[in-house]
Amino acid sequence: MGAILIAACDSKMTKFHLINLSCWFVRITVKNMKVFFLMRFYLSLLVMCDLAFVAPAYAARPMIADDARVTDAKACQLETWVKSTKNMTEYWALPACNFTGNLEVTLGAASRQTKGAEDETDFILQGKTLFKKLETNSWGLGVVLGNIEHPLADKTKNTLGDFYVNIPTSISYWDDKFVLHVNAGLFYDREAAKTNKTWGLGSETQLNKNTWLIAEAYGKNQETAYYQLGLRHWLVENLLQIDAAYGNRLSSDEQWVNIGLRILTVPFLP
Repeated sequence: MGAILIAACDSKMTKFHLINLSCWFVRITVKNMKVFFLMRFYLSLLVMCDLAFVAPAYAARPMIADDARVTDAKACQLETWVKSTKNMTEYWALPACNFTGNLEVTLGAASRQTKGAEDETDFILQGKTLFKKLETNSWGLGVVLGNIEHPLADKTKNTLGDFYVNIPTSISYWDDKFVLHVNAGLFYDREAAKTNKTWGLGSETQLNKNTWLIAEAYGKNQETAYYQLGLRHWLVENLLQIDAAYGNRLSSDEQWVNIGLRILTVPFLP
């Protein structure tokens, strides 16, 4: 299992003026309660900043392999997606903010609905920082630390859930038109009381100004690897992005598809 989803794309700063934007929202159902992520809040922040500029953005979805970049300093993002398999549907929401300039903090949740089983909810807390920032035609290096709580599985236990650490390395080629990501990490499964080695290899290839091809493989220890192939596209450059991907496991039949939405803000934090 890799770190939680962030990748890179480079684009010029663009000036936008938002007029009469409607309210975008994502609804996540989490067992007996509804959590609404109101996109109008993010758009309002952009209007307050007058959108004099939009800082370069780093796209993540739909990758599992992580990259050596963080959300822009003093800015936030919201990643949401739905993943569907033959017997299960997952709903994810991962808000993240960079409070210091080099510390991206993610606090999010996932709701899992499986046929014939009780719905499950996971909570994720993650921190990410860089040792070397990824720059055009260069390389970057970071570290990710995270914790995943499983309230349903741990409701009779006093546990802290699962822990993971991941080291993402990213390399930029041809003026960011191709970016390669290499991941190596550890994942501690508390229920199994076992530490697994994790790995990931991903790439982003620019097809045109606003569209990227995503390809990756990832896994743990000596187990059969997973892979994904998908597209991401800017609806509004550096502000609103959609994506879709198909995934499976090598030499197996564990197919899934996922569709996601990503929203970014300009810097606004104190």
